[in-house]
Formats: sequence, C-alpha cells, structure tokens
Amino acid sequence: MFTRTESFREFIRLYPAVSIIILIHLLLYIMTALPILPSLQIFELLSGVNLYIAEGEYWRLVTPIFVHSGFPHVLFNSFSIVLFGPALEQILGKFKFLTVYLAAGICANLATFLLEPLTYMHVGASGAIFGLFGYYIAMSIFRKDLLTKENSQLIITIAAIGVAMTFIQENINVTAHIFGLLAGFLAGRLTLPRL
Repeated sequence: MFTRTESFREFIRLYPAVSIIILIHLLLYIMTALPILPSLQIFELLSGVNLYIAEGEYWRLVTPIFVHSGFPHVLFNSFSIVLFGPALEQILGKFKFLTVYLAAGICANLATFLLEPLTYMHVGASGAIFGLFGYYIAMSIFRKDLLTKENSQLIITIAAIGVAMTFIQENINVTAHIFGLLAGFLAGRLTLPRL
C-alpha cells in the first residue's frame, strides 16, 4: 500500500492529485530559490504571516501549504506525500483526496492564525500531511476493512512518531501539526461511509 513500484509515467497517470501537489511544491520552490529579486517577493507574498491575514490577506490561509523554507523542507514534505498520498487518493478519488488535503491544511493554518501571535510566520505542507495521517487513523478505527492490520499499525506508529517529533524538533509549527491531524481525523469520521 505504501510501497511505490510504478514508473514515473504510471505514477502521474494513477495519482494525478498527488502529482499536481508535488509539481506545485517544486515549481514554487524553484521560483523562490532562484537568486533573483522577485523570488523573495513570491515567498513573502505566499507565506503565512498572521499579521497580514488579520489585515485581510486571507489567501495566506491556503498558499503556505505549497511554499517551503528550503530544499530539505520541500524534499521531506514531498517525499511524505509520495509515500502516503497515493493510497488515499486511490481510495477516495482525486477530488475527495484534494478536498481532504486542502481542508486539513487550511484548518491547520487557521488554527495557527487563531492561536499564534500576530508576528508568527509559517510555511509548509505539514499540516495537510498530518491531515492525511488523521484520515488514515479514522479509517483504522471506523473502517477497518479499508486497511490491513499491518498498514493500520504502520500509520498509527508513523503518526505517533510524527507527533512526538513535533514537540522535539525546533522551528516546527506545533499548532499546524496537531490541528491538521485533528482535521483529517474529523474529515474521516464525517465522510467515511458506514458499513
């Protein structure tokens, strides 16, 4: 389920939503990493800055999901989506998958806006990725037939490690991780069809 054996072309065909998310990550990273003046402006325009959100720049509740602070950041988050996104996209379909992913990311950013100081700035897909973990956890509790016992245990273990690392590592948006996880879990609880 979480092992990728597809060719590049097959991956794009089978998982269009995941492929589009990763493409956006990479394009925005390249645009913000190029040593030209507009690159800094793009990063500043799309990052989540609570003060600017309070002043009405509401797009900043969405755009930070796709912007990253450096190559290791974009690589780690994109790799996480490659590992954990395809199976969920296959189960939910591309539109429902995108809805869950974006809703979790937006909820994470909204919680960050409401709970962190106005000076707080944030970027990254982590809240949305934790939303995927939350959705998988909801599946493992409410729809055990959709995941094998081994995959269910794997997801719960990875989510637990992710939450633990959230509180250990520096420069982590703890609020986004926790509320992304909760939003994904709630989305799963509300949208998974009952047996």
